[in-house]
Amino acid sequence: YAAQNIVNHGQAMWFVETMVSMEGHRAYPDSIIPAVRSPIIVGIMLWIIILLETAAGLLAGKGAVDMFAARNADAGTFNASKTNALAGALVGVLVWFGIFGAFGGALFQMWQVEAGVNALRDAGMFSIQLGVAWMILQRND
Repeated sequence: YAAQNIVNHGQAMWFVETMVSMEGHRAYPDSIIPAVRSPIIVGIMLWIIILLETAAGLLAGKGAVDMFAARNADAGTFNASKTNALAGALVGVLVWFGIFGAFGGALFQMWQVEAGVNALRDAGMFSIQLGVAWMILQRND
């Protein structure tokens, strides 16, 4: 997702800007936080998302390599090899549940616009997948 957001930077900026500007909010037109309309702040928000997505992917990838390398080792070594995979899953949950679900869905009320509904649906799916993966990985073998 980080790479897609970089390749499609203009569209990613549009998406974040659309969500945080709270344009088109008809059901709940007012929010407890102000709309964000500064292109600089929107850009910072997008780069935070991209950097966290990158971290999640790199950590999960490194964890997969570590676990594969330790697949024939004793249980203690294999369990120790899970550190990066666990961190990657947690960072992913932070991105897709925390940023998109909590901040986007609750504070910026993304659910009020079609693009936001789709993003929230997918973020929920990713959060569940990563949370389940984390629960499985954290168990000792």
